[in-house]
Amino acid sequence: MPGHAQLLPGTLDLLILKAVSLGPLHGYGVLLRIGQISGQALLIEQGALYPALFRLVRQGLLTARWGTSDNNRRAKFYELTAAGRKRLRKEADGWNRLAGAIASALAARPEEI
Repeated sequence: MPGHAQLLPGTLDLLILKAVSLGPLHGYGVLLRIGQISGQALLIEQGALYPALFRLVRQGLLTARWGTSDNNRRAKFYELTAAGRKRLRKEADGWNRLAGAIASALAARPEEI
């Protein structure tokens, strides 16, 4: 799709942790939040999201509880655990270092070498 960025391998978990760190969300809400915080540049497919949510709960990075969504439907809501907050900080730091290094490499000019 034009205007959408392609996710790099390993970034989906980081994006989910960030989205949920902003407040408890149900699965579809996670999709919407990632779109919102990325300026609609990232589009996550449900087929990738739900296995990732299950994996993050199994790893103890998220908790899940049943509740009622805004449209009065039963939905599973996800919240970040202390371990999830720690992982988010670690992964975000690593990602920011990598992005900075790539930005520096791409900005290099012949006269600087």
